[in-house]
Amino acid sequence: MKELLRQLPSVDELLKHDRIRHLLETHPRVLVLEAIRKALDSRRKSILESAGKSGQDREIPVSGIVSHAEEILARLMEPSLRPLINATGVVVHTNLGRSILSEAAIERIIAVNRSYSNLEYDISAGERGKRHTHIEGILSRLTGSEAATAVNNNAAAVLLCLNTLARGKEVIVSRGELVEIGGSFRVPEVMERSGAILREVGATNKTHLKDYEKAINENTGLLLKVHTSNYKIVGFTKEVTPAELAGLGKKKNIPVMWDLGSGSLLDLASYGIGDEPTVRQAMDAGVDVLTFSGDKLLGGPQAGMILGGKKHLDAIRSNPLARALRIDKMTLAALEATLGQYLDMEKATRDIPTLWMLTQPLAEVQRKADLLAAGINGLSMPGLAVSIHDDLSQTGGGALPTGKLPTRVVAVSHKTLSANEMESRLRLGSPAVITRIKEGMVLFDPRTLNDSEIGKIVESMGKILQDPATLVR
Repeated sequence: MKELLRQLPSVDELLKHDRIRHLLETHPRVLVLEAIRKALDSRRKSILESAGKSGQDREIPVSGIVSHAEEILARLMEPSLRPLINATGVVVHTNLGRSILSEAAIERIIAVNRSYSNLEYDISAGERGKRHTHIEGILSRLTGSEAATAVNNNAAAVLLCLNTLARGKEVIVSRGELVEIGGSFRVPEVMERSGAILREVGATNKTHLKDYEKAINENTGLLLKVHTSNYKIVGFTKEVTPAELAGLGKKKNIPVMWDLGSGSLLDLASYGIGDEPTVRQAMDAGVDVLTFSGDKLLGGPQAGMILGGKKHLDAIRSNPLARALRIDKMTLAALEATLGQYLDMEKATRDIPTLWMLTQPLAEVQRKADLLAAGINGLSMPGLAVSIHDDLSQTGGGALPTGKLPTRVVAVSHKTLSANEMESRLRLGSPAVITRIKEGMVLFDPRTLNDSEIGKIVESMGKILQDPATLVR
């Protein structure tokens, strides 16, 4: 063991190796050094662990340490945030980045960020401008709102509105609408941070208009409705409609705000998908302020839209928090491009990926399932079984929580590899392929796949099945 430890080359010796010198020409020196040290540490640990065991190596090939350093360096160079393939069938998948941007949005981001832009410059007047003007006009045209702006997500939109309209005052909200959103953030906690005072009314399953009316006092600053876009209460239930709440607000001269959550510009109910109100329908209910997300059913970048009357929007935009929560030029470019696609709603359903995944005909899903199944069968791997089954896709946990879409999944099983082993190898591969497991089979749902990804999945399956005893990484 001691002899083997003495044989370990030094870092300086390895830096003189031809293959390492080549790495130094193409990679950051700091990462090359880290890879070398980790490879040496790994080899040293292996020697210590195998001390005294039969069959222990008598010498250390330097080429093996160099190869290990190259593998480590490749992993160090890989970006932490990287693309992957979503084969789960969950369309608005929060953990996988929610909505995929359309090509038009991506092209606009590139165009705007390759040069200076009129982000906060009024070209016609030759003076400083406001960034919200780039989206206010089109949002008003699409939704019927008098004014509009956007911040970096919907939680920020809610925080900003509450802080502006009800800081130090009571906000009346139904107990059944005190939702928890992703990452354990809860409406009551957001409200607390805004400086507003929570006033719960009603019961978890039933709230009446009279509950709001009884709770109104001289310190009431806002009536709030929260759309439960990530869960549903069914059975013995009653909730106050936004129109009813808006009527009470006008009667009592108290602003009414609706946190719509997902926010869809397309009437998905006409496609048989859930019962989400559109943003225009929400504005038509008569509320004073409306908030919703940009990266859920809208199919755009992460953003929080704020719509409403000019009086309230002017106050919201003047709040010092608005600067801290504002969107950047990349988000703004993608958002404007995405909204512009909705001017032709039929074209938007084809060109905005989220809308296409939600509304594509079952025949299109079947076509992709056939392609994928044929590709995997074409690998001709012993012990592999491939079949196509009826199943259900999910619209998304934070959008249409009960939304299920009929789909056709490709189910794969193997005689020697368990479903868990296959899932793990696909997930750890490059690109990572994220799947589902059901009844001992790995499921690929083509609803969330495009044609180019089908070939990549087939290639990944080939890699993980070539040597069942060895992980991809």
